[in-house]
Amino acid sequence: MAEYFNIGKLVAVHGLKGEFVLKHELGKKTSLKGLTAIFIEEKKGSFLPWFIESTKTKSQEEIYLQLEGVNTREAAMKLTQKQVWLPETDFKKFAAKTAPASLLGYSIINNNESLGEILELIEQPHQLLCRLEIKGKEVLIPLHEGSLQKINHRKKEVIVELPEGLLEIYLT
Repeated sequence: MAEYFNIGKLVAVHGLKGEFVLKHELGKKTSLKGLTAIFIEEKKGSFLPWFIESTKTKSQEEIYLQLEGVNTREAAMKLTQKQVWLPETDFKKFAAKTAPASLLGYSIINNNESLGEILELIEQPHQLLCRLEIKGKEVLIPLHEGSLQKINHRKKEVIVELPEGLLEIYLT
């Protein structure tokens, strides 16, 4: 199965012809030029493609998006607030290397031990939380200047120094 990466969500309807405002976390201004489809998760783990008719940059993190078959404001309203996903190859093409979302799929390394792969990133004002699964349990690892040691893009690793006892909170 292809890996899908969350790039943001359809936050609003623009105009009367079913155009959306897509708020993305790609880390750079883009119009997604050349992209043919986005994916929306209708049910957990089930990604349905929606084909793109047109796109236009609105701001650094927003894009106007017209999808095939969505021609009215009412039809578009049904899809607002839905998360938007891209397959890994498209995601890598459009995401900035410095965007937090570009760390998806990287391994978290603490004391030379791999804790697991980053499944989701949650942006907060003073830190970034990385969601991973360790032994079937959800674990949130904070990334901030106190815990982040290094990011190795070549090896796809995020080296951290976690506070003592943090992992035990989740795993006991």
